[in-house]
Amino acid sequence: MIVLGIESSCDETACAIVRDGRQVLANVISSQTDLHEIYGGVFPELACRRHLDVLIPVMKEALRTAALSSSQIDLVAAAKGPGLIGALLIGLNAAKSLSYAWNVPFIGVNHVEAHLYAAMMPLDTPPFPALGVVVSGGHTFIVKIEEIGTYQMIGTTQDDAVGEAFDKVGTLLGLPYPGGPKIEALAKTGNPTRFPFRAGKIKNNPWDFSFSGLKTNVLYTMKGPNSGKNSPLIISEQEKADIAASFQETALRDVVGKAIEAAKNYGCQAIYCGGGVSNNQRLIALFIELSCPQPVYYPPPQLTLDNAAMIAGLGFHQFKKNRQGDTLGLAPMTRIPLGVS
Repeated sequence: MIVLGIESSCDETACAIVRDGRQVLANVISSQTDLHEIYGGVFPELACRRHLDVLIPVMKEALRTAALSSSQIDLVAAAKGPGLIGALLIGLNAAKSLSYAWNVPFIGVNHVEAHLYAAMMPLDTPPFPALGVVVSGGHTFIVKIEEIGTYQMIGTTQDDAVGEAFDKVGTLLGLPYPGGPKIEALAKTGNPTRFPFRAGKIKNNPWDFSFSGLKTNVLYTMKGPNSGKNSPLIISEQEKADIAASFQETALRDVVGKAIEAAKNYGCQAIYCGGGVSNNQRLIALFIELSCPQPVYYPPPQLTLDNAAMIAGLGFHQFKKNRQGDTLGLAPMTRIPLGVS
């Protein structure tokens, strides 16, 4: 089965073509980083306008790269949520239109579930039960995966996602958006033990995350303990590197430590990491340094950020499971739990 996937949940416009859920024939992504960099984050209205401008060219490029015609597409899949409502509408309605015009089924896919599937795509037989770890700009949570499509939520963030925290700390340090890759690069020249930052703890659930206090800790470390609200941030370049390294180490150790303990506690045979932060090399190294007993799988680098290959791949499995697509009345959802159809 050849599936055309569309991803437009935030600020990437993407189209991919995947055969049988695994073989990526084309994976085209149009990034909007240049558009949103001056705002320090995604400007929703501008994101939607860019989606409208580039979606058709991106789709045509995917078909050209795969050397396929529209008549060879068997299924159209699109991200149905979570994400920005306007951006989701554009991709979802485009997929519905293609489904109607090409007379093929259409299916909506949970964007964050697809991030986990991206780590499974290269595997012939993904081991289950497993632990899923989503670490992205909009989401941070851990789930037990019984099989593709069946999940048990274990822990989630109570405030910021870890990728969002990286971006906000990057802004404090004067780094351009997105801050995650910039902090990772800067941290390589810093001392990760210089500043004793701490990740937040949630009393009612030891598996939950909280990064807002960590961000505040970084802010007051930069300002000094006796500074006022509007005090200038005056620190040296080496201090910036040390803060970046200390922040990164604290945030990622929290994620990795809880993931390892949860995998042990819930009897998981493997760990799958998905989302943009799963490409962070320090995260990968920590799973090794902390002696994770389970194999840990990550998406290929090109599938860590928002992309349509993961949408097409998961869409194949969803359709294979129930042998029917969604109706053209399917509405986008800005928030959506895993496993909800």
